[in-house]
Amino acid sequence: MTTYVVLLNWTEQGIKNVRESPRRLDAAKKLLQEMGGSFKEFYLTMGEYDMVAVCEAPDDAVAARFALTLGMNGNVRTRTLKAFPEAAYRELIGTLG
Repeated sequence: MTTYVVLLNWTEQGIKNVRESPRRLDAAKKLLQEMGGSFKEFYLTMGEYDMVAVCEAPDDAVAARFALTLGMNGNVRTRTLKAFPEAAYRELIGTLG
């Protein structure tokens, strides 16, 4: 599984209906699970982003389809970062000339 950090901001529609946000989070978790992935962590944040999720997905196509589906619902905008675990980081750095 590949790890992704998903940075989320509510849209105007999403913040107007913020009381429904926990239900939407549950639906997003179910959607990603149906796609073969999972949420590892979720945070409400203060600052540039409203929420941050750490997710796993089988591949980039699944992660992209998940983010696009969230965006189509109109409540959030996402930025997705592919994350390399420490072991992969060390391996990559070790191959530098």
